[in-house]
Amino acid sequence: MTDARSARDRAADWIIAREQGSWSDHDQQALDAWLEESDLNKAAFWRLEHSWREADRVAALGSGLAAAPRGRASAWRLRPRTWAALTALAASVAAIVGVSFHEARPSRQAAVATASFATEVGGHRSLGLSDGSRVELNTDTRVRTAIGGDRRAVWLDKGEAFFEVSHRDGLPFIVHAGSREITVLGTKFSVRRFGGKVTVWVREGRVRVENVEHASAARSAVVTAGGVALSDGAATLVTSASPERVEQALSWREGMLSFDQERLGDIALEFNRYNRKKIVIGDAEAANIRIGGAFPASEPDAFARLLRDAYALEIEETQSAIKIQKKTLQLPGR
Repeated sequence: MTDARSARDRAADWIIAREQGSWSDHDQQALDAWLEESDLNKAAFWRLEHSWREADRVAALGSGLAAAPRGRASAWRLRPRTWAALTALAASVAAIVGVSFHEARPSRQAAVATASFATEVGGHRSLGLSDGSRVELNTDTRVRTAIGGDRRAVWLDKGEAFFEVSHRDGLPFIVHAGSREITVLGTKFSVRRFGGKVTVWVREGRVRVENVEHASAARSAVVTAGGVALSDGAATLVTSASPERVEQALSWREGMLSFDQERLGDIALEFNRYNRKKIVIGDAEAANIRIGGAFPASEPDAFARLLRDAYALEIEETQSAIKIQKKTLQLPGR
């Protein structure tokens, strides 16, 4: 998929979402942010928007509908029986201005249900989608969904989510996470997006991870059960893992964090994703201690007490932070 095609498809997603009648200020802010990402995005959206305005204006002349005012942010309201006529008109206008539509059947687009869901820091939420799939949201996560007709798509704007996808012959389920698209027909997997990094763990089945922004990079990679894909920028690394390692990565679904001899500095960062009271490591020696085990994600203070008892570390706790460091030795006479 070229950058131009990707921008056109994404622009169509925004237009469709505005047609669903649940457009919010948050949605408008997300659209504005996407438009600011590149001139290519702006051009694709404005051209497609123009084609719909032209189609709406022509239809209004023949059916008595009021054309939407220019510059209006909300969606145009169209009577169902006008869709077929407007499709032909919009397609004609699109051909003139060089716009390609993402979908070919607006009558099926109208059946697409869009929604937004989010969790706060430390939150956890389970969602049932209309196609029978399920999504679990981890801490500080935001997703948008478009399910219905011949469309099954989710946008992971930030955070982490576990997907249990219901199989549909010939109808893939696509997760958009930054520059990556994860495509499946039916499987269980998780996607974590942290800045520009995307991590995909596959519990069952297989998924395809595609880079949609870097044309010079390898286009896609297939990850099977027990595998993990690590993506950053143009690079994607795929490797296998033991069933235990996969379950460890998914232990957040049970409210736990599991580690296998990992650095205390990295463990602190993971705890901080789930709690407003942050763990602060005071020195490099303490940060490099290797720790294994399973711990409740919402109890950083209990974790700190275990460290104090097991490693004789010094713990200083305030309302907003837990500082952990090696004990300072008191010299005689001081």
